[in-house]
Amino acid sequence: MGEFVRVAAVDEVKPGQGLVAEVNGKALAVFNVDGQIHVIDNTCLHRGGPLGEGELEATVVTCPWHGWQFDVTTGACVNNPSARVQTYPVKVEGSDVKVQL
Repeated sequence: MGEFVRVAAVDEVKPGQGLVAEVNGKALAVFNVDGQIHVIDNTCLHRGGPLGEGELEATVVTCPWHGWQFDVTTGACVNNPSARVQTYPVKVEGSDVKVQL
């Protein structure tokens, strides 16, 4: 894995919500679960929907296109246990959320 790069400001990622960020040409979904930031691939494995635009309930995001669900802490798909989106190491430095690509 490479170095940590900034993906968002901490205050941009509201508790219980997500956002889409592009870093080095890669689309990422950034989520705030009870103050803990998690980053996964933004692309749903079903039909490519934007996971960062989905509804977050506890640790599970629901893809806004067709309802597939993923645990943002592990990347595991709730609908299909053999499917998984990539997760990324995250750290907060000052007011910046950084991800390791």
